[in-house]
Amino acid sequence: MTSLSDQVVARLREAVATPDLSGTRYRLLERLGQGGMSTVFLVEDTELERKVALKVMNLPDASPDLQERLLREARILAQLEHPGIVPIHDVGRFSDARVFYTMKFVQGQRLDQYITRISLGERLRLFERICDTVAFAHARGVLHRDLKPANIMVGQFGEVLVLDWGVAKLLLRDDTSEHEQFHASPNVNAAAAKTATRRGSVIGTPGYMAPEQQRGETDKLDQRSDVYSLGVILRLLVTDIQIQHAPKALKAICDKACSPMAENRYGSARDLSADVASYLDGLAVSAYQERWWATLQRWIYRNRAWLALVLAYLVLRLLLLFFYRP
Repeated sequence: MTSLSDQVVARLREAVATPDLSGTRYRLLERLGQGGMSTVFLVEDTELERKVALKVMNLPDASPDLQERLLREARILAQLEHPGIVPIHDVGRFSDARVFYTMKFVQGQRLDQYITRISLGERLRLFERICDTVAFAHARGVLHRDLKPANIMVGQFGEVLVLDWGVAKLLLRDDTSEHEQFHASPNVNAAAAKTATRRGSVIGTPGYMAPEQQRGETDKLDQRSDVYSLGVILRLLVTDIQIQHAPKALKAICDKACSPMAENRYGSARDLSADVASYLDGLAVSAYQERWWATLQRWIYRNRAWLALVLAYLVLRLLLLFFYRP
């Protein structure tokens, strides 16, 4: 029996993954990327005459659980209407029963590629916007669970987008069963939430997962688990200045966000963002208890403009007194 070459196998897989768009409003343009479960294509919406991104299962015979997972991702995204989250346009099934959804087509660079050409201050302001997006999702009862530079895009006009919510976890109230959704996300399918958050499953990316996430303790995951991932991303943003030589306050923010113990981290992405904003504005940060002289030095630096004016005024007064004595 003749074996097929790797190139032929790859072409066959690509042909199988490519959806049949005949009879739909979409026209295939190109493939943008492929993962283990799904592929994203650039297509034209012929009715609205615009380009959109289409995400579809790779195989027509994918299991019902995988099909439901992609449908669940679309439903979650539909609930998260925020400038930092790509909006959903359409969802459905093709003639071969594969689930798909379409979303805004965004062009830009991955976070780790974009930061190579901006300053530390610009990186931190960008990080604040990432935190704001994650905080919004948390307020709607959704954990991302896979925050990393590859899932964050900076668009052509500076827009920051948090992508790939396929492994998101729905937060549940303490007094509800697993079949009941978090109160802020009433329209997301609860059965899908149960399937996607099975106890003991490890979901995420090594190096960015919180310790409790790495241990598969899904029942212990909360906002602080995403805060840990944000802390790892923050460390990446200051890599060029070497975190061990970074300002102590900034290093303390990273250390608190990445604490192995969840109770020692920031309680929310908003709290983490607030400390970064305080650092950028020259204010004290909650993660770092500075000495009194450091506080004085920081105060002098923040008020250097009007202190210089006061000093110049006093010098001028002394000169006038010295040269124009009666």
